[in-house]
Amino acid sequence: MIELTDAELVKQCLEGDRAAFGVLVDRYQKPVFNAALRIVGNGEDAADITQVVFLKAYERLRSYKPNYKFFSWLYRIAVNESINFAKARRQHEEIDDSIPAEDGPGGEETPEAVEAIVEEALQALSLEHRLVLILCHLQELSYREAGYVLDLPEKTVKSRLFTARKVLKDVLIRKGRLDERRTTR
Repeated sequence: MIELTDAELVKQCLEGDRAAFGVLVDRYQKPVFNAALRIVGNGEDAADITQVVFLKAYERLRSYKPNYKFFSWLYRIAVNESINFAKARRQHEEIDDSIPAEDGPGGEETPEAVEAIVEEALQALSLEHRLVLILCHLQELSYREAGYVLDLPEKTVKSRLFTARKVLKDVLIRKGRLDERRTTR
């Protein structure tokens, strides 16, 4: 069976084929959920946001411009919904720096433990820094695509990414998760 492109599915959906939108949901539900989860930090909230994102995408499907990737357009909706949710809730708990790290720098940690450490450090960042890191590194969007999602020029994305990497590094060093001597080049 031939797999349809996103543009073909959008066209079919706009012509009344609701099942075509179901294919798009199946294709992008997990990345949208993961993006929301990384922004709001709660699985139930991320699931709710994911539902709202797809509802809004369906309602606004005529505004999609095929010169951009469908995923970038959808991701922009997801990021905006997640930001709006986070701002409305204003529930960003500060991570307690007094809790010692379980394993010091260079300790043997499982990939799952490393992922948890990075997620914890991401949550300690400002929303603007967290977003640019998520988009460029975890979702592997280009500067142009990230700029589209965030409604920022590419130069601003690059600048924010540079700062976000430095801040993330500082958070990891402060929490004892990264040895400062091993990070200098």
